[in-house]
Amino acid sequence: MRVLSIVTLVSPNGEYGGPVRVALNQAKALREAGHDVVVAGGARGFGEAAPHEFDGVPLRLFPARTIIPGIGFAGLCAPALQHWLKQAARSFDVVHIHAARDLVTLPAARWLRKAGIPYVVQTHGMIDPSDSPLAIPLDAFVTRPALRGAKVVFYLTDQERNDLSAVAGTALNLKHLANGVPAPGSANGPAAGTEVLYLARLARRKRPQLFVKMALALADEFPTVSFTLVGPDEGEGPAVQRLIDAADSKGILSWEGPLAPGATNERLSRAAVYVLPSIDEPYPMSVLEAMSLGVPVVITDSCGLAPAVTEIGCGIVVDDTLEALVGAVATVLRDDVLTHSMGRAGALASRNRFGMQAIAEALATSYR
Repeated sequence: MRVLSIVTLVSPNGEYGGPVRVALNQAKALREAGHDVVVAGGARGFGEAAPHEFDGVPLRLFPARTIIPGIGFAGLCAPALQHWLKQAARSFDVVHIHAARDLVTLPAARWLRKAGIPYVVQTHGMIDPSDSPLAIPLDAFVTRPALRGAKVVFYLTDQERNDLSAVAGTALNLKHLANGVPAPGSANGPAAGTEVLYLARLARRKRPQLFVKMALALADEFPTVSFTLVGPDEGEGPAVQRLIDAADSKGILSWEGPLAPGATNERLSRAAVYVLPSIDEPYPMSVLEAMSLGVPVVITDSCGLAPAVTEIGCGIVVDDTLEALVGAVATVLRDDVLTHSMGRAGALASRNRFGMQAIAEALATSYR
């Protein structure tokens, strides 16, 4: 089967985050199952030569540019991608669109629908009811027709299923599809060092400033522990750096900036605990990746993975307060036995529950 997967933005520092990692993981697993898969999308930050493959997955990348400033990724477009799609799409059996409210993926769906080329949509929690002045006309003319024209619309959580129905109606062919994570080369459990890691975009919803405040609250009790933020700035960077500069006299806290997508597993594997203080995070790949490496996780109860983390026992789920976050991380740092138990539980669940082979089989069945 020939499959084309479309994403909004590919960049060397992984600024678009989880949806691109999901698309690449799916593509690699499908290729290992014998299918021919290509990932296409907008690109920026590569200079003159964007890559033609990633980890064995062929890429077709086209320059992305911002045509509506001030609204983040939603203002991106990639005209050359749309032109290429009209020439190449008929050579594929199905197109898998990793869609958001943007001017890369939604125009692709619009053209495919009009051309009668079968496509499926996966929204990663990025399309929900909105009263934004930009979302209202976009939904009316593009988003709803794109969702309704899809042969399948994949959702991650019950909340996302309800949101998609609220946006586009109850006639959608909705199917549950979990995110998975490739088996790492090794999962040795939490690192022997003592680092608490935040690895995500520095965006307001992900609350990197709360991570900094947590680190400062724990510094006196854990003087040998380092607290590190890794990820590209998406608005919160200057405030985070000001907090660090003003309060961290001991040098235990740092922001390393963005990281290449291919380096995330190695970076996660060096952490003693992974902390993601986001609220309303649909299904974060970074949490799944940390689990697969045997690293305990601390997340909030509004995260889509909170029920699984609680059930598996691979971390601690907290409410959205600073006090709860401080208490959870302190609990992990104080108890080596608990830490290693959580790590083993996460690694085991990643193999048995979040493996990519089952996801590739589910995708191939839906495509057929």
